[in-house]
Amino acid sequence: METTPLLSNHSSAMILGLVIMLLVLEEINTELGTTPNLKHIVIGRCYNYITLISAGSRYDCEGIWREFEEAVVRRTPCSVRMKDYQRMFRATPQTLPCDKLLFWSKTRDLVHSYSAITRHFWTLEDTLVGYMFNDLIWCGKEERDRGFNFSACPEWSKCVNHPVYSLWKQASQNFAEAACGNITVILNGSITNAFNRKSMFGGVELDGLNPRMVNHVNIKVVTNLEGPYIESCTEGSIVDLIKILQSRGFHWTCTDNDLMLMILQCLKNPRQYSCLTCADCLLNRIKPVL
Repeated sequence: METTPLLSNHSSAMILGLVIMLLVLEEINTELGTTPNLKHIVIGRCYNYITLISAGSRYDCEGIWREFEEAVVRRTPCSVRMKDYQRMFRATPQTLPCDKLLFWSKTRDLVHSYSAITRHFWTLEDTLVGYMFNDLIWCGKEERDRGFNFSACPEWSKCVNHPVYSLWKQASQNFAEAACGNITVILNGSITNAFNRKSMFGGVELDGLNPRMVNHVNIKVVTNLEGPYIESCTEGSIVDLIKILQSRGFHWTCTDNDLMLMILQCLKNPRQYSCLTCADCLLNRIKPVL
């Protein structure tokens, strides 16, 4: 009988400890600072890019870093504008191939698998700037010229001119303006507003496309294997995208459930029913005629 209060107190202490730990972790997650070793990562990626990915390219990796650093640390965290990165972008000029640019919204992982497997497309993350800064976080300190803040950076939603957002917005605009020939756009049909005017594609890249340079826009709408099946080429916001393309004089096509994209999804989740039917379909296609 005397052990019950002890167990109760012990359990209460454990619960309290877990609550405190969760609060601490939540605080850490909400105040994520500049990526540690940012300089080494960015410069290292630059050298990797010009040595292994785009061999023969000539860029001053150290110089690119200096222009980037100056754009960020000389301003407060919420006051880094797109034009503040102009000198850095001038140091990274790149000619992009026609007929190969791939745009996306809310389909990131699938798009990069698709690009890697086909070895045909270029995403923004395949460009030098996209490769150097992909998945990184940065911001300066409130006091100017005091370096990067490795303790806490503001969320994008709390800044009009967030240093990370401004760089990606400028990179996205440059990427779209360079598009020529046929381009492809992959959108997520399992969410409402697959085409969103507030997204980087809908709010920046679409407006940067030039109908005199882009011959054809190929839209591919992909849904999660298990659903939900919310939008398609004939339903939801995709229809709005098609109307915008038509009004601006673009030629376009739209495809639901592209077979190659479905196969890539099935490689990660082969037990899905739709994957089994897809396998039967492929077997029927390649079955020899006797």
